Amino acid sequence: MTLAELRRRFAAAAPPVASIYGDDGPRPEPAALRPAAVLVPVVVREPDLTVLFTQRAVHLKEHSGQVSFPGGRVHADDASPEETALREAREEIGLDRARVELLGRMPEYCTRTGFRITPVIGVVMPPFDLRPDANEVKEIFEVPLAFLLDPANRRRESREWQGELRWFFSMQYGRQIIWGATAGMLVNLANLLAQGRL
Repeated sequence: MTLAELRRRFAAAAPPVASIYGDDGPRPEPAALRPAAVLVPVVVREPDLTVLFTQRAVHLKEHSGQVSFPGGRVHADDASPEETALREAREEIGLDRARVELLGRMPEYCTRTGFRITPVIGVVMPPFDLRPDANEVKEIFEVPLAFLLDPANRRRESREWQGELRWFFSMQYGRQIIWGATAGMLVNLANLLAQGRL
């Protein structure tokens, strides 16, 4: 997938409303969930595009140590999910919004932990200087986009949580394991691009 192809597919049409849900079982009611947004940063590297991730700090109360996209809760004064995603990326990793070209939104992703997340796709043009907030971010790393889009690199796993067996997607790249909502959003992206529906 080249940058030109990615731009063309997002410019062609709005994404469909359908979204996979990583967990089996009943989905949470979207209206009851807290709105949030994440930036899915596609970095222009040679020879291939990459996606930038953060590993959350281990001392955090929620989702400690997990791999995620920069993002968080929508604030009352955020004008849009795009504004939330860019603000959170600046706060968490010091990413200058001037280095981000927004391409569009992905379908909303609802989580069992109470969030309705809007993923915002943004192209990040090097060079850029990142300054991770040590209170929130343990590490920043990149994974080739082609690896993330390949279904062969995707697994379904299960874990018992609060007395129930929960199923989720996961992907392992080196020592990093991408799972849960982050992996689910990547599956949505891969499905949309594969279907040519963007």
